[in-house]
Amino acid sequence: MARAGRGGQGLARVAVVVRAGAAPLWWCGVLAAGVGVLPPGLTGRRIGVLAGAALFLVTAAAVALAHRKRYTALARSAARAGKHDVLQDRAVTVRAWRRGHRWWLLLAFAAALGSSFALPAAGGLLLAGAGTGLALKAAWLGRREREQDALLWVRVDWLDGRGGRPAGRTVKGLRATGIAAGDAAPGGTRRRTAALV
Repeated sequence: MARAGRGGQGLARVAVVVRAGAAPLWWCGVLAAGVGVLPPGLTGRRIGVLAGAALFLVTAAAVALAHRKRYTALARSAARAGKHDVLQDRAVTVRAWRRGHRWWLLLAFAAALGSSFALPAAGGLLLAGAGTGLALKAAWLGRREREQDALLWVRVDWLDGRGGRPAGRTVKGLRATGIAAGDAAPGGTRRRTAALV
């Protein structure tokens, strides 16, 4: 975790925290669905895959739309980051989220595989849908950042112990910086060119 001196705070990008789980959930889901389609299950492969496709769409939409009002309210009232605040690198934020969620991801993967004996591939597609939803939410945050011409940050010490809920109850407000601050582009993706600090 980044620590700030002289009264400053360590700040993590909101969109990066949101996006951090997208790839692990997607790949765990795709792998679980690929393996899970092998057993015929109780319902048969066709029903399992169709049910999984429906779960994928519903989960992606639910995750992408969840807590938008909270994010919007926090973004609207974001205070300007101070000169002594420390901006956490994108890689550090992603690593913290994945380290904090590694056991949850392993359990979710095991549950998705186990569910294949009832509904082949459905559990894996649900996980992949959650990953897709997080990527869509991060992209939505990126569009807001471009519209406001400001990047959104959250205090590292307000994120929970698992690596982050940037709109959780412990988050009392967000900070904002110029669009070129830090090493991640709007939406939390890697910058293609060097950023100006």
